[in-house]
This record gives sequence, structure tokens and C-alpha cells, in this order.
Amino acid sequence: MADHPEPAQAGKTSAQPPRRLRADAQRNVESLLEAAKAVFDTSGVDAPAKEIADLAGVGVGTLYRHFPQRSDLVAAVVQSGIDACAEAGPTLSAKHEPRAALAKWIHRYTELLGTKRGLAAAMHSGNPAFDALPGYFMQRLEPTLGALLAAAAETGEIRADASAKDLLNAIALLCQPIRGEEFTYNQRMVTLLVDGLRRPS
Repeated sequence: MADHPEPAQAGKTSAQPPRRLRADAQRNVESLLEAAKAVFDTSGVDAPAKEIADLAGVGVGTLYRHFPQRSDLVAAVVQSGIDACAEAGPTLSAKHEPRAALAKWIHRYTELLGTKRGLAAAMHSGNPAFDALPGYFMQRLEPTLGALLAAAAETGEIRADASAKDLLNAIALLCQPIRGEEFTYNQRMVTLLVDGLRRPS
């Protein structure tokens, strides 16, 4: 999928709320995002547009109508992943004890950082389509992690001096690709970091 000259439509992402779509158009966008996530996982962010459109069950024209440029689709996939990760926080808190909820959310966040082939390189390409994403990332995830940390610290299970911002950044650094290592290595490093959150006896 190369850059396309059509004007931006619903797929254009930013920190601003998107324009409301018709129900069928919204379903198409959701199908395209799910398909793009799956294709990016297996084929990388440069996968053919037709592969994404076919998996979504729509035409290539529909893909370009909602996401005129490749960067629009990449940014939308990233934003969708951020939203899902943020929304998982309250759900996990309702189902698990505070420290378990924190650990499960950090595992989810780690997967968000590490499972999309080529997304990191695309995000650091200097493309202005991605300019709003770092701010959106912190706006959505810092309060979520902050609430999980506060709940776990209140039980006395973890130290109280770890900030959400520091932890988000530390995990992001630990998830950077390491030559000769699979992502499971990064996950082990994150586990060591999380173990270090335990309150000293």
C-alpha cells in the first residue's frame, strides 16, 4: 500500500475525537483495523494493501477511502492498540487482586510494544502522521497505570515510589529489539523489572 492522493477521511488519527461515521462505515473501519493488526503481525507494516483489504472483506478502494496513506493506517493501528491497553486496566482491576491486575496489565502493555513487526521503525521515521501519538500514548496509558500502581501500593505489596511515567518509559526501553535475541528475552527483562517493584521487607 503506497501513499495515495485521496483526501483524508475517517481513518486519519490524532489526539482529537474522530468524526462520527455511519454504522456500515464504522464496521468497515473496525474490520480494516483488525485485519491490519493481523497482517502487520505476520507480514510487517509494508504488506500489500490487497492482503489487508481481503482479510477485512472489503475492497482496496474502501481501504484507501478510510486510510488514504500507509502512515494513516499504521497510526490508527497504534492508536487502537493504545486504547485497548488503556481500557484493559479497569477490567483487570475488577477481576483480580491489585498486584495481579498490575502484573497482567504490564504483560499486556509489553505485548503492545513488542508484537507489531516494523511498527517501531515506522513510528520513528519522522512522518508527521505520527506526531500526535507520543502525547496520546501518555494521555491514555499514564492514568491507567497510575491507578493500578496506587491500588497495589495501598495494599503494601509494592513500593510506593514508582511513577507511572517512569515505569512506562522503562518498559518501553526494555522492549527495544536486541540483536540475536527473540522478544521472549525482552519479556524476561520486564519480568525482572516488575519483580523489583515489590516492597522491600
